[in-house]
Amino acid sequence: MLTKEVREWMQKVERGQYSQEDAMQEFIRFASFLTREEMKMIKKKLESK
Repeated sequence: MLTKEVREWMQKVERGQYSQEDAMQEFIRFASFLTREEMKMIKKKLESK
C-alpha cells in the first residue's frame, strides 16, 4: 500500500509539476521507506503514463 505522500508525489510527477531533478530529490527522501514491491509498483505506474 502506497502512502499518501507517495501518491501525492506520483500525481505531481504525472502532472509535470517537478523538474526531473526535483522529482528525484523528493523520491530519494522517502525511497528508503519503500519495499521492493512498492518500488516496482511505482515504476510500473510511471512507465504506463
